[in-house]
This record gives sequence, structure tokens and C-alpha cells, in this order.
Amino acid sequence: MLVNQGLPKDEQWPKYPHCQNPLQFFLQLNLNTLPEALKNEFGSGILQMFYCTNEELLCDCDYEEWEPFSDIHLIRIVQPETEAKDVKNPENKKVFPPKLIVDWQQLEDYPNYAEAAEFGIELDDELYEDNFLTEEDSFPIEGDKLSGWPFWIQGIEYPNCPICGERMRLVFQVDSDDNLSFMFGDSGCGHITQCQHHKNQVAFAWTCL
Repeated sequence: MLVNQGLPKDEQWPKYPHCQNPLQFFLQLNLNTLPEALKNEFGSGILQMFYCTNEELLCDCDYEEWEPFSDIHLIRIVQPETEAKDVKNPENKKVFPPKLIVDWQQLEDYPNYAEAAEFGIELDDELYEDNFLTEEDSFPIEGDKLSGWPFWIQGIEYPNCPICGERMRLVFQVDSDDNLSFMFGDSGCGHITQCQHHKNQVAFAWTCL
């Protein structure tokens, strides 16, 4: 996870409109400095993710935090400004310890059986296990990751772009208790997705068992 590099100069720290609780800062990616293989793939700017972690008012249950366009979380791409605010964490807000992405490791990733079938690929169980699976790994890859194939806990649930209606694609997978000490539902897995044609359209959704 990246340390928040700043908010636009005229903006206050984001709050959840229903409980007025300051949103927890989860993730920031500089799209301009991604690995060469993904250069310009997701556009330019700073991808930011904020999320409501208010446990007292059960905002997650009352306002369907798992839905891709729920206002319980804020997912956006902002453009760097020459003037930015010196950001301080909100008072009385327990924040996650900052972590910095220092390098990327390129790994092979493959879709699950259902998603492969959408492309007309039928995976032979024995061949799939012999060639892809070991005791150390499985596919799709679990945990936090950039791009690749989503690890679906239930069915395939890509959201559609609100502008053109096309299926959005994975930008970043945010898993429970990986780099952040937070669990989505019952060991859920979340996905930041983006429209390939309207790159300012980004969403976040998660599912659990």
C-alpha cells in the first residue's frame, strides 16, 4: 500500500455521508509509474481508495458496502497538482500503518474454470493440476495484486461501466488481511475495476463466503 501523497488543495478529508465518519485510507497507486508491461494501460493520474470502517453503526450492512458503486467507499483517479494540501490524518481516527510498494514481482496468472469457459476454453482437471498447480500456488492468484485475473469467491461479478455499459476489468485486487489488517465480510476479496474506454470510471466491490 502507498502512503497518501496528498489531497487536492481545496478538498477536505473524505467522509462517509451517512455517518460522517472519516473514510479510512486504503490504497494509492501512481498510474504513471506502473511496471513497463502495464504502462498507460490504466491511464494516468493517482488511483485512490478510501473506505468506511465504522463498526459502531454497521454501515457495511445498512448501506451494502459490497456493491461496486456504493457510496460507503470512494474510488477515484485524481490528477497530480503542483499545489497539494499537506495531508494529516483525521483526529481521533485510527489509521492503518503506512506501507510502501517498493517493487513489483511478475507472476503468471490464469482464470478460474468458469471464466475460462466464457472464452470457450475447457480446462481438463488433470492437465490443469499437472501444469499449473503446486502446493505453493493456485489460480487465480489470491492476495493483493495488480492486474491479472480476479479471485472470485462466488460467481463472476464484473461491474459494467455506467457510461457505456461494457464490462469493467481488474486494476487491483484487495484481499482480506493481506497488506491491510481489515476483513471484508467473512474473509472476502475485493476488486478495483475500471472501464477500458472511460478510464475515469472506476469501482470497488467485494464478495465473501
